[in-house]
Amino acid sequence: MENAKQCDFLLMRYVPDTFKNEFVNIGVLLLGREDDFADVRFTRDWGRVRCLDPHADLDILQSLENDIREQLQSAESRRQIIHRLQDTLSNALQITEPNALLSQSPERDLEQLARTYLERAPVKRESRLGARQRIVAKMQDTFESAGVWDSLNKKIKAAKYTHPGDPFKIDCGYRPNGVIRLFHAVSLATEPDSAKVLAFTYPQLSEGIARIEKAKTELTAIVEDDLNRGDEEIEFAMETLQRTSIQVAAVSQLPGLAERARLELHL
Repeated sequence: MENAKQCDFLLMRYVPDTFKNEFVNIGVLLLGREDDFADVRFTRDWGRVRCLDPHADLDILQSLENDIREQLQSAESRRQIIHRLQDTLSNALQITEPNALLSQSPERDLEQLARTYLERAPVKRESRLGARQRIVAKMQDTFESAGVWDSLNKKIKAAKYTHPGDPFKIDCGYRPNGVIRLFHAVSLATEPDSAKVLAFTYPQLSEGIARIEKAKTELTAIVEDDLNRGDEEIEFAMETLQRTSIQVAAVSQLPGLAERARLELHL
């Protein structure tokens, strides 16, 4: 390759627990071997860091990018800078050994390295509406088979219990005694962020029901079967629901919920 520069790239890793040795790549450094190029790029998506360590100080981690860039632009040898960083960084921050790279455009290659090592591959998700509606349809089929669908309240308006203008609607529910059981379809496989909307709404909804209906509330989020629990976004969504006392049931558990409804409604 004509005019290619011999370079090395190094990855900076965040390792909150050195015993477990679990890490997330947060930065990449690219250094010309002739000290003719040196720069650094940090991740712009800190979600993986938060999943690995919810207590990570992101302000400090983000500030490191400019600090390292300023050091790399100094007259000091880049090798000396790297050695000093390796010696002074905390145990939670590690720099890998250099990897050789022959580059015709270090600036462009640094951006490509950042995309490769720092960004999560986009997850192909089907349409939110289609996936959620399939869960709703399965809910209806199961409750109809148990003979209780017609006895359930549908599309329950949250605004009655939260605040005028609240557009949220719970799919269905019933009141067997002193508790109102609610069910709402949530597609975590296609739209894990929807869990946050439900978790935000539920405390206000529960409080309003207690005030107006004089009843306790039990909300169950109906989600897909066989969710990938290794997916960080799905795991975060599940934890978000559970932290707000929202029960989670898979579609395969619907027959049991429908049978309980049949018994409680004396149908």
